[in-house]
Amino acid sequence: MVTGVHVAGIGMTPFGKFPQRGLEDLGLAAVLAAVDDAGLHQREIQAVYAGHARTGRLLGRENGVGQLVMAAAGVRGIPVTGVGNFCASGSTAFREAVLAVMTGLYDVVLALGVEKLSVRPEKGKPLTSDGMEFEGEFGFTPPAFFALVAKSYLAEIGADAADLAHVAVKNRAHAQHNPYAQYRDPISAEEVLTSRMIADPLTLLSCCPTGDGAAAALVVSDRVAARLDRKTVRVGATALLSGCGDPTATGHFEVDTRAARVAYEQAGIGPEDIDVAEVHDAFTVTEVIHYEDLLLCPPGEGVKYLLDGRTSLGGQIPVSTSGGLMSKGHPLGATGIAQVHEIVTQLRGEAGPRQVAGASTGLTHCAGGFLDNDVAVSAVHLFSV
Repeated sequence: MVTGVHVAGIGMTPFGKFPQRGLEDLGLAAVLAAVDDAGLHQREIQAVYAGHARTGRLLGRENGVGQLVMAAAGVRGIPVTGVGNFCASGSTAFREAVLAVMTGLYDVVLALGVEKLSVRPEKGKPLTSDGMEFEGEFGFTPPAFFALVAKSYLAEIGADAADLAHVAVKNRAHAQHNPYAQYRDPISAEEVLTSRMIADPLTLLSCCPTGDGAAAALVVSDRVAARLDRKTVRVGATALLSGCGDPTATGHFEVDTRAARVAYEQAGIGPEDIDVAEVHDAFTVTEVIHYEDLLLCPPGEGVKYLLDGRTSLGGQIPVSTSGGLMSKGHPLGATGIAQVHEIVTQLRGEAGPRQVAGASTGLTHCAGGFLDNDVAVSAVHLFSV
């Protein structure tokens, strides 16, 4: 059980393509926004965990990203740890910050996520994953993998690509109210279905975009939370597991279900208690599968929940209120903490037109990488006020 841990401050940059902005600039903006939001000073930070996934391969900066950003913030002489865990790098950095406070080692820990994908030497080539370069030469790409998952899932439940298109439509509708989102203009199901085919049945608008951005969260102890003149959000659970199934064959991510069960048990709640969720909707199909695998709906009813509007704003369990990866964007290392940013904003009641009325409990989920025929990691966090 996670006890005595709060998110006191959040900050992020808009997500998008910013060729003139570097990692230092993006990260610094998120850090300063988070400490200002908490009413603290950056020199009160006692430790930092910095998530980034592709900065080494794409930008020649495998290590030292956190040190670079914190030095720009005027902070040196504290522990700064780089965290690389595929698309879940930010979620993993957040988990490490939570554990560092929960153990009593520190009272104020910063979780940072930053990534820059818009300017890279491999631009125009598929952005694959560490450990899959050889397979990539023979056609493996993330869209190809998730297209196989989609075919298995759709065959199981008797749905089709036209149903999945509504994920992209819904998330774009949510994103129009999020000033941080990369894409905010409404789209139609027809536009999703007629956009360029990437890997059947996934079209261009069925896939999340790449881009640049940073997000940060200040994690604090009970002692610090009590003295802040700011509403904090409790962290109720942190679960992280490595891949253990074959979603290309089953159409489901067993690792998500296992991680979700761990998180619910830690927090002492059930999926029926979740008011709002941010999930790893890198592709339309993954969001719907995540409804089921995170136990947010009964097996086989993910598409029904989508089409009935139950996962839209105003529905039973709004999902991806930020616009999700589909529309908010997916700068890999920043994504997990941007999800925390959205859930904290929702639980504070500060989300404006995209606010989920009465939200008091939220979930974030981020997956990443590849391990045999599965994702390499799945991270689930629960929050409450």
